[in-house]
Amino acid sequence: MENSLVLYKVEKRIAYLTLNRAEKRNAFNPDLVKQLTDALLKAQDDEAAKVVVIKANGEVFSAGADLAYMQQLQHFSYDENVADSNNLKTLFETIRTLSKVVIAQVEGHAIAGGCGLATICDVIFAVPEAKFGYTEVKLGFVPAIVSCYLVQKTGETLAKKLLLSGELFTADEALQYNLITYVTKAADICQTVENFALDLCNNASGNSLMLTKQLINQATKTWLGDCLTNAVSINAKTRESEDFKRGIGAFLAKEKINW
Repeated sequence: MENSLVLYKVEKRIAYLTLNRAEKRNAFNPDLVKQLTDALLKAQDDEAAKVVVIKANGEVFSAGADLAYMQQLQHFSYDENVADSNNLKTLFETIRTLSKVVIAQVEGHAIAGGCGLATICDVIFAVPEAKFGYTEVKLGFVPAIVSCYLVQKTGETLAKKLLLSGELFTADEALQYNLITYVTKAADICQTVENFALDLCNNASGNSLMLTKQLINQATKTWLGDCLTNAVSINAKTRESEDFKRGIGAFLAKEKINW
């Protein structure tokens, strides 16, 4: 359905999941998170699909959390915030553990949770113009859930640099940091992603792809599970802090905040 927040179609054994909230820069709200999770599970069971591609309509891949919704979270109880944080954890874990290869096609900025969404995918293509960044600390928030995956992917030193500074960085820098897989010109990215996905479809065993992905994930399974459980709790506690309320309020009022 064209009014869905996530569009689903299958072509040439490739399931395309398209974020469809361009007017809000594809920001996360509960409905988008649920619809994307449901679309991934649909692709999991879809015998017509062998590879999954996540992309977005509009000029921004995803700006992360919907800040108007984040403002509402200030009035949630701790348990309600835990439940909400668990929804994002479930989305990211669905991507990580999906039996099919998940490719991110990043044609615009990927910020905060949107950066996490891109970098949790198995293979990530981005245009040179895309900017990435984990900007949560600048808003009085914590990049809790994504930190677990980032430390695993980049190591502690680089994770601290990216998460503590909250600074934006380029697609070329993301490639240098091993956060993404390829930088591809905007004019070429759709065809390049399709060609890559078709190569997997035509030249690799689906069972072998699944088992290889499981094997890689198994190496950090126990550690990651404990980290994510702790991250959900920290997420919820942060939302009760005065810094969080100040940061979100200043952002929505378009005011600079002095920490």
